[in-house]
Amino acid sequence: MTKRHEERRADAYRKIQLGGLVIKAGLADLPSNVLLGLLIEGRERTRDPNVFEQFARRGDKEFKA
Repeated sequence: MTKRHEERRADAYRKIQLGGLVIKAGLADLPSNVLLGLLIEGRERTRDPNVFEQFARRGDKEFKA
């Protein structure tokens, strides 16, 4: 397998994982512009370490559910 093929495979796997997270969070039916806005807002909010930790705890809880 070439390095380029391995990189494309890893990229595809990552995108599949991210899509799975969108579905697990119940966001798959949102319009794409709303979903992107939500993700950008979350990215900005996670600059605060307290919010980052809050989101991390919530995500851990959802993964265990």
